[in-house]
Amino acid sequence: MAALGVTMAVTCGVPAVAGADTGRDTVAGARPGGRPDSRPDSRPDSRPDSRPGAGAGTVTGAGASMRRTAADARAHVLRPGDRGEAVRALQRRLHAGRYYFGRINGVYDEQTKFAVWALQKNRRMMPKGAVGPEVWRAFERQHRRRPLVPHGAADRVEINLRDQLLTVYRDRKPALISHISSGAEVRYCEGGRCGNAITPVGDFRVSRRAPGWTTGRLGSMFNSLYFVGGIAMHGSTQVPLRPASHGCVRVPLATSKRLYELVRLGEPVHVRGKTV
Repeated sequence: MAALGVTMAVTCGVPAVAGADTGRDTVAGARPGGRPDSRPDSRPDSRPDSRPGAGAGTVTGAGASMRRTAADARAHVLRPGDRGEAVRALQRRLHAGRYYFGRINGVYDEQTKFAVWALQKNRRMMPKGAVGPEVWRAFERQHRRRPLVPHGAADRVEINLRDQLLTVYRDRKPALISHISSGAEVRYCEGGRCGNAITPVGDFRVSRRAPGWTTGRLGSMFNSLYFVGGIAMHGSTQVPLRPASHGCVRVPLATSKRLYELVRLGEPVHVRGKTV
């Protein structure tokens, strides 16, 4: 499937190898050794927690106890760094909404903040870390966002560059909704090579998967899913609110683990630009 009039001369990290076997996962490096796909002064500062139980926690939101905890949480504004049962209730709600795939641990950490941003952007709110009454009301309201490709495949990935949002569909229903940071849309020069930091718009398919950390000339990437040349969806330690990558689609590390589990080779990937 082809891009819509965009010529790409940039890769985000590990370049695709012409003629390589794309029928199985490939590993280009076990640990991040260079700069991540981000601003020059950033470095990967952690690896995702791979201990048992480090994935998404058990959702018990249907019970009365969760409803009581959520009601208590509405009484004050939650902010990054907060801890306690109110944060745990927030994480459960975010997980049930397919926004959060980290641990249900009652700690409002960075991965929780990224999930809050995803919810806020999906509901057309201003993304910010504070969680007040507006966010809790959003959990109570049913919401069905219009897909970018209404008649697309039942299982597909949609990437909205205008809203900086990625959605994975399973059986035509959202199974994962993530905040992203895409290409910065600037010219760059790194290590004697120059290119344009652009995420291509068009209709593609996942052509290669690279599990774990891989490192290339532009930095380190986690759980990469390539969909056009060297451009991939991948986990990153740096996923700001602005487009900031060399062209890849960065997602939060915790989310990238679930994204990699869901998306297979050959899956359609639809990328739409600032007018969707």
